[in-house]
Amino acid sequence: MYVCSCFGITEQQVREHADTGACTPRQIASACKAGTDCGGCVKRIQSLLGRGACPRRELIDSGAPEPLGVEADAVGPAALSEAA
Repeated sequence: MYVCSCFGITEQQVREHADTGACTPRQIASACKAGTDCGGCVKRIQSLLGRGACPRRELIDSGAPEPLGVEADAVGPAALSEAA
């Protein structure tokens, strides 16, 4: 069944991109353009991704360390002013 009729992207294609690491609608859009034209399919893409659709999300939920980029984002303005 088609998820994105603008670009002809199917549910199976979204699942395949999720299996290779695309865990968010934005990452799916980067992989195949789904959701970048009219936006009508974004909610369907979100529901297809759901919980458990992303191996990295399962690792994080099980207590595995956050990816490197996430830790850097945790530093807030207060921590930066203390360092100065």
